[in-house]
Amino acid sequence: MQIKDFMIDQNLKELTEHRTVVLPVACYETTINQNLNGFIPLHWHDELQFVLVRKGEAFFQINEEKITVREGEGLFINSGCLHMAKDNIDSGCVYICLNVSPSFVLSQELYTTFVNPYIQATNISYLHLVPKELWATNILDSIMKINQLIKENPPYYEIDVSLHLTLIWKNIIINGVQIEYEQTEMVKSQRMKQMLNWIHTHYAEKILLDDIARAGGLSRSECCRYFKRILKKTPLNYVTDYRIQKSLLLLQQSESNVTDVAYQVGFNSTSYFIDKFRKSMKMTPLAYKKSKNS
Repeated sequence: MQIKDFMIDQNLKELTEHRTVVLPVACYETTINQNLNGFIPLHWHDELQFVLVRKGEAFFQINEEKITVREGEGLFINSGCLHMAKDNIDSGCVYICLNVSPSFVLSQELYTTFVNPYIQATNISYLHLVPKELWATNILDSIMKINQLIKENPPYYEIDVSLHLTLIWKNIIINGVQIEYEQTEMVKSQRMKQMLNWIHTHYAEKILLDDIARAGGLSRSECCRYFKRILKKTPLNYVTDYRIQKSLLLLQQSESNVTDVAYQVGFNSTSYFIDKFRKSMKMTPLAYKKSKNS
């Protein structure tokens, strides 16, 4: 079942429980433009994520890097990495999303040697899975089979899912990526999450650049560099975009009105909210409200 509204905490960590009744695994097909925002907003989770694009093509951002994933291709997104996805060129993109608890990939005895080093590596935020590579083809095939197994629930399917996860991880390892650990990259990631955490806690209040920079222990100029490098926008533009995201659910409530919603999400002017909303969503807040309540 597709998740259309990602519940995240103040630190952008997704709160969705990724599991079946028995397994710490979730596998479902996602149509990107059916998400509440029209795209998959920036978030992160402890689970490993594997993606297989079934139709169209998707634009992904993982931490600072951007990549287009075409039909038949896929992605491995490492634990704890910030990521988002948009439909590329209105292609009607549909992809299989497989989320797996790292501790379930291999047995406890093998986890320390073969899983944990890859999760901690600072040079593997993602891997692009392209079918011309045998190791990638093996992973994509296993994603497809796991999706089918979870849909059909045949006898002992849990064991088969576990076997395919083992094969997936073996192919990640034999891909041959040299693991690197860079303390500065770990610090950057932590500071970025601290600043996002602060924004998501205080978005309904007046926010200054100094406040955001202080949350990350950075100067104003360094704070701006972090946001421009990782999110390709200024800190205050991010605040505006986040406020608009938060307004979408409120606007869908029948008793809400545009002015109240504007102030609830931190805008101090209804006209400014309408202007920014129109630029972001290509319609006014009132038109959006009517479209969702018709």
